Amino acid sequence: MIDELAREHGVGEQVAAITRRAMLGEMDYDRSLRERVALLRGLPAEVLYRLATSLPLAEGAETLLRVLQRLGYRTAVISGGFSHAAEALKKRLGIDYAWSNTLEIEGGKLTGRVLGSIVNAQRKADLLEDLARRERVPLDQVIAVGDGANDLLMLQKAGHGIAFHAKPKLREAAHTSISAMGLDAILYLLGITGRDIQDLAEERA
Repeated sequence: MIDELAREHGVGEQVAAITRRAMLGEMDYDRSLRERVALLRGLPAEVLYRLATSLPLAEGAETLLRVLQRLGYRTAVISGGFSHAAEALKKRLGIDYAWSNTLEIEGGKLTGRVLGSIVNAQRKADLLEDLARRERVPLDQVIAVGDGANDLLMLQKAGHGIAFHAKPKLREAAHTSISAMGLDAILYLLGITGRDIQDLAEERA
């Protein structure tokens, strides 16, 4: 999301360079986020709203969420991205919870600042633990999926951590790594057959 916003604002290369360093774990996440957001100062909020509702989904995302919902799973997005995108995904996919960072907007434009606590690696792990407690689900029955260094603590906290098309550092630390398939491949890890996945995905709500 932040890379898309940066391209719209003409600072794509600068933001992408910081993003790469953060995802590889070479730069403190809080600092990297604040530096990237600062570069977005003056961007019309309309751009944020538009991009948030039109982001492409990862392959298999809709099937994964539809099947998990049919099976009674509770789902959440815990993102280092931005609230407008996370809330749009929550609504679009029927996700139960969404946590992310909030961009400050004044006079219809981004100020270049983040409001409240940043959803960094530790915050993600804490939110996962809080969510498990709220839903009364033991942590060893929680599955977490991530792709960057800031997902590491969350994946370690969960009973099963899955690195999805992830950077090397995360793949090495995760319980399972998926590098060549869509998000719906997670369903096979849960022991659900291809036929059952098809039936559940096509079942009317």
